[in-house]
Amino acid sequence: MRVRYKPWAEDYLKEHPNLVDMDGAHAGKMSEWFDKEQPIYIEIGSGMGQFITTLASKFPEINFVSMEREKSVMYKVLDKVKELNLTNLKMICNDAIELNEYFNDGEVSRIYLNFSDPWPKKKHEKRRLTYKNFLATDEIILKPNGEIHFKTDNRGLFAFSLESMSQYGMYFTKLNLNLHDEDDEDNILTEYEKKFSEKGSRIYRMEAKFHKSI
Repeated sequence: MRVRYKPWAEDYLKEHPNLVDMDGAHAGKMSEWFDKEQPIYIEIGSGMGQFITTLASKFPEINFVSMEREKSVMYKVLDKVKELNLTNLKMICNDAIELNEYFNDGEVSRIYLNFSDPWPKKKHEKRRLTYKNFLATDEIILKPNGEIHFKTDNRGLFAFSLESMSQYGMYFTKLNLNLHDEDDEDNILTEYEKKFSEKGSRIYRMEAKFHKSI
């Protein structure tokens, strides 16, 4: 995703420390940051926030975390959180490689990966969020029965993810090879999903768990 730099975004985010963690202030104590102790769902790479803010509005009984490293994008998530007056959504401005610095073992119930960067070149596969190193971190922070929900329009990334997750020791509880043809009324569109589907792109989706949860 190409992001136009907003020089003022960092200062804007820093003005809202009750909603945005810019420097790891809540690392290791994320549950304490929320008003209520509830299950935690994370979206890694939230983009402009349509997906995560819609979920937070729909499910007040869940605590949500938006993790986005691009400050020039995260300000849009913050705008939506403020507009909707959401008290069950917090934001982390950092890279996914730092997940286990923020969350304790078994603290998270669900991770969403929506339209992640496919890093199509073979030499960059270690940067894909379904590469084994990222999966190892996910396994640590997820509860024993925790889930990873994944959506993409990139067939290559989807195929890679199926193989990577299977080899790691995961199993799939749901697979959609053409999501929008299946009329899933529970599906919440991201900004990019709407854009891609309107162009006729096929949307792939999966839900997966680690075998330790059996």
